[in-house]
Amino acid sequence: MGEAVGLIEVKGMVAAVEAADAAAKAAEVQVVGWEKTKGSGLLVVKFRGEVGAVRAALEAAEFACKRFTSVYASRLISRPDAGIEPMLGRD
Repeated sequence: MGEAVGLIEVKGMVAAVEAADAAAKAAEVQVVGWEKTKGSGLLVVKFRGEVGAVRAALEAAEFACKRFTSVYASRLISRPDAGIEPMLGRD
């Protein structure tokens, strides 16, 4: 596809919304969805865009969430393989 994917895992819906908002405001990315992980109230927010934009969006989302909750994981995937696209979704 050529796009990068950003993933950030946080605890709680408020943190997930904060992460999505910070990411969208920081760079030209599209928030493509969120999903619950198993147990503990963790959620993953997913967004896509150019590699540099996704990197900036991830940094902004992490900074915003670390003020009041933990960021459990975040990851930038440049040009994801077509085989994992179903996992990433496009909500």
